[in-house]
Amino acid sequence: MALWQQKQVLSVLLLIILCLVNFVSSHENHFYTAPIVTPLTDSFPHVQVDLGFSKSFGASNIQFLSNGSMATLALDKNSGSGLVSRSRYYYGFFSAAIKLPSGLSSGVVVAFYMSNADVFPHNHDEIDIELLGHDKSNDWVIQTNIYANGSVSTGREEKFYLWFNPTEKFHHYSILWNNYHTVFLVDNIPVREFTHNNMELSGSKSNPTETPVPSSCGKSLSSSLLLDPVNGPEFMKLSQQQIEAMDWARRKLMFYSYCNDRPRFKVLPPECH
Repeated sequence: MALWQQKQVLSVLLLIILCLVNFVSSHENHFYTAPIVTPLTDSFPHVQVDLGFSKSFGASNIQFLSNGSMATLALDKNSGSGLVSRSRYYYGFFSAAIKLPSGLSSGVVVAFYMSNADVFPHNHDEIDIELLGHDKSNDWVIQTNIYANGSVSTGREEKFYLWFNPTEKFHHYSILWNNYHTVFLVDNIPVREFTHNNMELSGSKSNPTETPVPSSCGKSLSSSLLLDPVNGPEFMKLSQQQIEAMDWARRKLMFYSYCNDRPRFKVLPPECH
């Protein structure tokens, strides 16, 4: 499910499956009971996936199901696949309900991100959610990233283990982006908060291995509203409930932050201080 509030024609939404470099993690599956939070995914109306998205690449690996309310994206040895939003957005709440493929997934990346690279090819911005496969069954992790003005070499990555098996059912991966902040959420649990930028939303999955690897995303997208709920007072800052939930996620599940990577940054970015 992808949810948003349209404000201005600036950004597009993509969901893609790709194959990149292998990712290695020594984590063993340890699932937790997450804190209870008010679900933001219930706060916005939806539109169908086939009405909100068009095929970006790998069209033969994409199927719309259930009357267009959900889609499967696959990759094979020839191509990954991707969807791109039909509309552009200035800010909003963006959420995808995704069920990841089970089995070995080393090198597979499912990306759901915002970018304005089509408008600013040399100095674009991005807000990224990347789900990274692994050489152990079901051991997916999530990487969040944000950068501006084309500074891809100075990305601001943070990586988290998931507290559930993402291959058993659909889970929500979300971005709240408004005038005040950008928040990354997993099943409505905030895992990261950052300053906002004007960007495009995109998602992807890729790994040219032997047989097609399906990934399901659904089930609907939000319709635009006359008002801007994402800039309402309830979204200006995290609630105390959300702050406590984010602290829980970062203490238990975050295993990499660029702010702790001294070998990479001789001088840490200013927001790390």
